[in-house]
Amino acid sequence: MIRAEFQFDFSELKLNVASIERVIGYKNGESNEMISEMISSILEEAGKISEIRAEYALFDKIRLIPEEKSIEIDNVIFNVNRIIYSQVKLSTSIALFLCTAGPGTGSRSRALMNEGDLLAGYIWDVTGSEIVEAAADLMQEDLERRLAAEGLNITNRFSPGYCGWDVAEQHKLFSLLPGNLCKIRLTESALMDPIKSVSGIIGA
Repeated sequence: MIRAEFQFDFSELKLNVASIERVIGYKNGESNEMISEMISSILEEAGKISEIRAEYALFDKIRLIPEEKSIEIDNVIFNVNRIIYSQVKLSTSIALFLCTAGPGTGSRSRALMNEGDLLAGYIWDVTGSEIVEAAADLMQEDLERRLAAEGLNITNRFSPGYCGWDVAEQHKLFSLLPGNLCKIRLTESALMDPIKSVSGIIGA
């Protein structure tokens, strides 16, 4: 099994004011100065408080079960459902991954929302989501480079809770990544803490 761990610096994510503006619905040049300045300030603070980590483990001991649209990884069966199964059904290996922005952005967003500053809270929420997705992109690019050297391609990444894959299967996923570097805790209902975290699978 191949395992890789990452601690990314905020600057590696290459997030900027324009990228956050696009996510919140502004086209290039449409945002007003107040919004742009708020985003700039939030990005500066986010760069100081984020704890950006990611990891993946590549499993070769897999079995694809077409009748049930399931994947068995190290004797653990994941019922990924039809859509995801169709994307990974040619895989010879499966990577499980975790990624987090850390607790800072989610905490700032909740605090501001509770204080009634809905705009700033919303921008913090968007920023946290963009941080974790950008970090997941970097993690996935590393996996893609590593496997390309072996003549393998990868699929897109897929997460529990999407495309009919039951979010409760996060517990199975985490059981195969013990002692996770990302320090993500799962609640009984399979929600991740810190909230600005992602997990999932990538086929190879």
